Amino acid sequence: MNLSGRVVVLLDGGMGQELRKRRAAAPTPLWSGQVMADEPELVTAVHRDFIEAGAGVITANTYALTPERLARDGDPARLGELHRRALDAAHAARDTSGRAVRIAGCLGPLVASYRPDLVPDTDTCAASYRRLVDAQAARVDLFIAETLSTVREAGVATAAARPAGLEVWTSLTVRDDDGTRLRSGEPVRDGAAAALDAGASAVLINCSIPEAVTRAVGEIATLGCPFGAYANGFEPEGELRPDGTVDDLAARTDLGPGPYADHAMGWIEAGAAIVGGCCEVGPAHIAELARRLDQAGITPAGR
Repeated sequence: MNLSGRVVVLLDGGMGQELRKRRAAAPTPLWSGQVMADEPELVTAVHRDFIEAGAGVITANTYALTPERLARDGDPARLGELHRRALDAAHAARDTSGRAVRIAGCLGPLVASYRPDLVPDTDTCAASYRRLVDAQAARVDLFIAETLSTVREAGVATAAARPAGLEVWTSLTVRDDDGTRLRSGEPVRDGAAAALDAGASAVLINCSIPEAVTRAVGEIATLGCPFGAYANGFEPEGELRPDGTVDDLAARTDLGPGPYADHAMGWIEAGAAIVGGCCEVGPAHIAELARRLDQAGITPAGR
């Protein structure tokens, strides 16, 4: 397929696993959020490496810094401070890179990844997502609501971000054994529809194995909306413990930069306008994907 002339946004990759590789300290249940308290300079370095690899959008390291997670695993009174630190790290990386990359605010699962059974009630979700939006909106260029596993989350998180007046990209996570369904078992198309009804500018698929992402892309490609994808590099996972750490997950050995880029180029051929990487997808993967985009004559948006 001739892709020359297409415009594609290249996202960064997975922050948490990069930090795990660079830190001496053992992972904690607060995951990458703990680093904002202990070693924020590492986050700046990872952002810079993704920018140097070719990413046109970097995502603030606030995934785990939700009111619910801080109440369980940290200090909820530090929410504002830790978000400021995360945004400082992202801005420092952009400023020192000299590149006009965009910074995305992050709205992740409030309690735990891959656990639709633990999603709070709608009013609690709305209030918590509004707090996260308020903590980030003044210093980001757009929002990515990501790794959402239920139709209800997709609608609530998107709606909470819309009053900020920024683009909202809503990203859903699907079952590794059936990319047509969210981890809740609901159809991925229903999640996409809820996001679009709530005002999402684009619908993405993330934090599932590439094979499942490919199947999900086939579902949302028929909706006529801008869409994208960024997969993880873990062995297929079922249920994760809310208080677990990334040590619970095993990286695949068959998803180096080349094989991962093969999957991502397939998503672009299917019409994806936004691609990148999630957990276990590092700067080398993004650099290879940037090389493939250039080789195909694709224009990277925003760079």
